[in-house]
Amino acid sequence: MQDVINYIERNQPQFLEELKDFLRIPSISALPENKEDINRAAKFVEDKLKAAGLNKVEIFMTEGHPLIYGEWLGAPGKPTVLVYGHYDVQPVDPIELWQSAPFEPEIRDGKIWARGATDDKGQMFIHIKSVEAFFKEKGTLPVNVKFIIEGEEEIGSESLETFINSHTELLKCDAVLISDTSLFDEGIPTLTYGLRGISFMEVEVKGPGKDLHSGSFGGAVGNPINILAQMISKLQDKNGHIKIPGFYDDVRKATSEERKNFKRLPFSEKKFTKEVGVKQLQGEKGYSTLERIWVRPTCDCNGIIGGYTGKGAKTVLPSTALAKISMRLVPDQKPAKIAKLFTNYMKKIAPKSVTVTVRNIHGALPGITPLNSPATQAASIAMEKAFGRKTVYMREGGSIPIVNVFSTKLKAPAVLMGMGLDSENLHSPNEHFSLNHFRLGIMSSAYFLDEFSRK
Repeated sequence: MQDVINYIERNQPQFLEELKDFLRIPSISALPENKEDINRAAKFVEDKLKAAGLNKVEIFMTEGHPLIYGEWLGAPGKPTVLVYGHYDVQPVDPIELWQSAPFEPEIRDGKIWARGATDDKGQMFIHIKSVEAFFKEKGTLPVNVKFIIEGEEEIGSESLETFINSHTELLKCDAVLISDTSLFDEGIPTLTYGLRGISFMEVEVKGPGKDLHSGSFGGAVGNPINILAQMISKLQDKNGHIKIPGFYDDVRKATSEERKNFKRLPFSEKKFTKEVGVKQLQGEKGYSTLERIWVRPTCDCNGIIGGYTGKGAKTVLPSTALAKISMRLVPDQKPAKIAKLFTNYMKKIAPKSVTVTVRNIHGALPGITPLNSPATQAASIAMEKAFGRKTVYMREGGSIPIVNVFSTKLKAPAVLMGMGLDSENLHSPNEHFSLNHFRLGIMSSAYFLDEFSRK
C-alpha cells in the first residue's frame, strides 16, 4: 500500500489543478440556463474516470441531467464497491456575499474556495483519484469498482432513482461508498451512520382577489401575510415541540448506547454557537444539541413570499402569501404520512377569511446504516490509518434522499465516509474545502479499497 500512498502524496499538486478545472464549471442543476454547463461537468467526470483506468465508462442521458456510469470488474471473487457522488451544485446567490468569484477557485488559508468545493465535487473527486493511484502503481484494483455519478442531487435525484429501478443488475454491489457528509470536526475521522429524511411543503394563503390599499381596507379584510405568520407560529409550542397531531407517533428514539456515544464526542456548545453566529442556541426542550440535530425531527419555515418587498413603501394588503416549510424526519417517520398530517393541520387552523392550498413538493426517507457490516468496519480501519487517530461515529441532520433507495433496491449497506465540515458553507456563499481533508480523503478511499478486499 505504501507505493499507492506515495503516489497520492506526490501528485497532490496535479490533483488540485484538476479539481480547480472541475470547480470552474458552473453546473447548477436548478437553473435551466446552466444546462450546457451540466453537460460539460458530466463530460469532465467521464474523462476523469477513463483517465483513472476504468475500462467501461458511459454517459446515460435521462429526462433530467446526465448520469455517468463507470466500472472495472477485474477482481473475480472480491467484493464490489459502488461509488456514488454528484457533480451538480447549488445556486450562488446572494453573489455579493462571496469574497471571491464562486466559479474561480482560490486557495486561501489551506482551503480551496468555490461553489461545489465540499458539496460534492471535492469529496466525490477523491475516489476517482484513489482508483487512479492503484492503477498507476499496481495496474489493478484490490476490489471490483463501479461508479454512478449524478447531476440532480441538489434537486431531488429523480432521474437517478428511476435509473436504479431499471438498472438494478448493472449497479449490483456489496457496498455503496459515499462522500457527501461531514467529519465531526477538523482532523477527526468520522463515519456517519444515520441521516434524517425530509418532507418539504408549500403553503399558499389567498385572501382578496387583488392587492388592496391598506388604509382603505386594513382592519376589515384578512391579511394573508399576517394569517400565514399566525399559522406558522402554531406549528411549535414554546418548548420547541411540534404541535401537528400524530407527528411524533412513529419517531424511533435514540438508544442509550447512542446517547452515551454522543456525550463522548468532543462537542463544544460554545464553539458551535460561535460558528453559527448566534448568541444562544434554541431547540426542543429535554434534548442535547446533538440529539436535536441528529435524532429528533424538526419543522422549519425556509422562506416567505408575499406583498411588497421593494425599496421604499407601498402600503397594500397582499392578495396572496406563500411559505416554504421543511420537516426533517427521523427513523421510522414516513414523508407521505407526515405530509398528510401537515396538510390536515394547516387547513384546520386556517381562518375562513382565506383559502389555503398546501402542496407536497418532495420527500425523502431517513436512513440508518448498520455499524457491524464488513464495509463499515473496513471504512473505520481505513480512515484510522489515513488520519492517524481512532474513527468516531455520528448521525447527521441533513438528508441524502438517494441513500435509502440504494439500500432498499441494491440490498447493500451505505458507507458514508464524509470529508467535509459543516462549517464549510455548503449551500451558502464562500463555500470551501480543506486541502488537508482532500488529501486524507484520497488516502482513506485507497485504504478502504484495500481493507474491504479482505472482508
